[in-house]
Amino acid sequence: MSTIAVLGTFDTKGEEHAYVADLIRERGHQALLIDAGSLDAPTIAPDVAREELANAADVDLSALFEKRDRGEAVKAMSEGAAVVVAKLAAEKRIQGVISLGGGGGTAIGTAAMRALPVGFPKLMVSTLAASENVPAYVGVKDVVMMPSVVDVAGLNRVSRPLFANAAGAICGMVESSAPPSDDKPVIAASMFGNTTDCINRAKVILEDAGYEVLVFHATGTGGRAMESLIEAGLISGVLDLTTTEWADELVGGILGAGPDRLEAAARNGVPAVIAPGCLDMVNFGPSNTIPEKFSGRLFYEHNPQVTLMRTTSEECAELGRILADKANLSTGPCSVLIPTEAISVISASGQLFCDPVADQALFTAIKENLREDLELREIPVTINDLKFSRIAAEALLSLIRLEAPLPDS
Repeated sequence: MSTIAVLGTFDTKGEEHAYVADLIRERGHQALLIDAGSLDAPTIAPDVAREELANAADVDLSALFEKRDRGEAVKAMSEGAAVVVAKLAAEKRIQGVISLGGGGGTAIGTAAMRALPVGFPKLMVSTLAASENVPAYVGVKDVVMMPSVVDVAGLNRVSRPLFANAAGAICGMVESSAPPSDDKPVIAASMFGNTTDCINRAKVILEDAGYEVLVFHATGTGGRAMESLIEAGLISGVLDLTTTEWADELVGGILGAGPDRLEAAARNGVPAVIAPGCLDMVNFGPSNTIPEKFSGRLFYEHNPQVTLMRTTSEECAELGRILADKANLSTGPCSVLIPTEAISVISASGQLFCDPVADQALFTAIKENLREDLELREIPVTINDLKFSRIAAEALLSLIRLEAPLPDS
C-alpha cells in the first residue's frame, strides 16, 4: 500500500479532490489531502492544512486572506506546496502526487511536482493541459499533464470518468516499479531525427565501454533536461553532437533551449565532445504558423506538425561564433568535431538543405573563435557516417580517460 498526495485548492475544488481521494482508497492506497487554497475556507477536511504551506513559504496566511489578491495567493501557495511536497517525498511519506485545477491550481500543483525527482509519480489534471504554455508547467521534469476537457468545477458525466481515469493512472504509477539500475557511469547525448544514425552507433560503442547512455531529443525541453542533469552532477561525459537548439534560439524557432544551452558541461568541467549537428535547420510548427518575416526562405516539411527552415550563411556564421564561445567556457576537457560533408541528413550532397557556402560560414566561425587550447578536428564525412560516430565516441572516451577496447569497425 502506498500513500498518494492529493493536492489542491480545497476552497474551490474540494469536492473534486475528495472524489479522487476516495477512488485512490478504493484501489487500496492511502490518500493524503493537502490544501493549497487561501481565499475561502476549505470545503473538505485536509490532512495537511494550508497554514503549513503558508509557513513553508514564509507567508502570513491571515494577511493573504485579508488582501484577497489571487495572484499573490497562487505565488505563495506554489512556493509552499513545493517545499512541503518535496519534504514529504524525501521522508518517504508519499509515493505519488495528483492534483486537479484550472489556472491557479495548475500553477500550484505543477510547482510542487517540479520540486520532485524524475521518476516520482506525478499527475496534473488541468484545463491547460492542451495549451501552448504546457512547457512552463512541466519544466524539465516528468509531470504528466492530463486534459480535464471540461472545467474542474464539480462532478458530472464528463468529469467523473475522467477523474476516475486519473485516479487509476496515479495508482498504476505508484504500483509500478522499475528494476534496480546498475552503477555504471552515465553519458548524456543529444539527438535529433537528422542525427539518429550517428548517435545510435556512438551509443553502442560507449555502452560496450561500460557506460549507460542517456539520449536527449534536442527539442528545447530535451536540451534543458540534459543541462539540468549535468548541473546536478549526474553525468560523467557529454556527447553533444546535436546543438540545433541554438539555431532556434538565435533565429526564433519553436525549439530553443534558452541562452544557457551548452554551458553546464563547460562550467562544471564535465568532459564533452561537441559538434554543430543540425545547425542547418530552424524548427517551426505547421507551415501556416510560420511568421511572415520568413517568407521566401527555404523550407522542408518534416511532418504535418513540423516545418524546417534552412539557416542562412549569416545565421550560420553567428551560430559558429556562439558554439565556439560556449565551448570556450570549458573548465574541463572539451573537443569540437566538424563533419565537413554534412551536419544533418538533409544537408548532405543532393539534399534540399545542402548549402556548402552556409556550412563553410559555420565552420569558419567555429575555427576562428575557438580557444587555441581546445581540440578541433575536421572530419571529411557526413555526421551520420559510421566513421564520425566512432571518432566522436573514441574522442569522448579519451577525454574521460577510459581505457577500454573498442569494437572492430
